[in-house]
Amino acid sequence: MIISSAIIILAVTLYGVFHSWLASNAVKTYSKRLLGANSNRYYRLIYNFIAVISLLPVLPLVVLLPDQTLYLVRTPWMYLFMAGQIVAVIGLLIGLWQTGINDFLGFSQLYGVPNQLKSETMVASGLYRCVRHPLYTAGLIFIWLMPVMTSNLFTLNLCLTLYIIVGIYFEERKLVRDFGDSYASYRRSTPMLIPRPWSKTCRKP
Repeated sequence: MIISSAIIILAVTLYGVFHSWLASNAVKTYSKRLLGANSNRYYRLIYNFIAVISLLPVLPLVVLLPDQTLYLVRTPWMYLFMAGQIVAVIGLLIGLWQTGINDFLGFSQLYGVPNQLKSETMVASGLYRCVRHPLYTAGLIFIWLMPVMTSNLFTLNLCLTLYIIVGIYFEERKLVRDFGDSYASYRRSTPMLIPRPWSKTCRKP
């Protein structure tokens, strides 16, 4: 099991390094030279496509490598876990809609004029009132509410959780540069991943 965990950790680390490199300014600058001034029209879609494709080889490792079951949630508690996952998927879809799913995926930039106003506006409404990164929150809820947890899956979930937390650190550095004091104030008043439904910020319309 130790070897399986080590392989999964290595695979996720390599994916994280590659994914971070794709998002770097160096790659963006190179894409402008390669695709011209309109590279921003294609970059987001190509970035998302490569990110998904490069993750696919990592996922089968959970099934193919030697493994053991850590726990199995049985009924009726299994239904509670599954209900939580359904809520997480719904939250993910709502978060994407509030972010702008076409912009997020890159279709708006590819087929239309990029929404410059949206790129200059900080999203702090809807689910973003309660938590700064609702998409990540929903994803973490989904993966940790798996009714069957194996050693390999636990390792993968742990690696993805760590990667998300590290990614948020660098993402928020960029957001502070983009939005300045507005985002700094938002970050102080709004939790990163765990919402506080009782807070005034979350309850306000």
